[in-house]
Amino acid sequence: MNELANPGWSSDWLWSLPLIALTVTFHVWFMKNAYAAVLKFHRAHKNKGRLTSLLAGGLMIAFTSLATLAHGIEGAFWAVAYLALGALPNPRAAMLYSFNAITTFGHVTFDLADHWRLMGALEALNGILLFGVSTAFMFRLIGQFEFAHD
Repeated sequence: MNELANPGWSSDWLWSLPLIALTVTFHVWFMKNAYAAVLKFHRAHKNKGRLTSLLAGGLMIAFTSLATLAHGIEGAFWAVAYLALGALPNPRAAMLYSFNAITTFGHVTFDLADHWRLMGALEALNGILLFGVSTAFMFRLIGQFEFAHD
């Protein structure tokens, strides 16, 4: 069937707009707090002359783990929305679809019903924005490290 001849979209995709606003706001708040906590730890050890490349690497692992947690929570926000709207049949399918969409991986073997498909594409757009925010915070954090010679 020609997708352009019968797109099947309705205004249902508008549910994406508050989800994008929610996840971006949550992500910036979460990343700001994670950044502040890691930077505080960094400064406490930098002042004692104990920041090594190994410690800086550990701080980046901690920060990256927190960013990953934030992305997982945001994917869950979308999954809950898919379930609440009846767009997907069960929590497992909703989480799998959401993580595939938000990471733009897109290799699930099932899809949303026609009138929800634009919502899935907008979740992918949301994921790109969220990963950009994470990257900006990581880049800024790396710039704060002054490595001692090990």
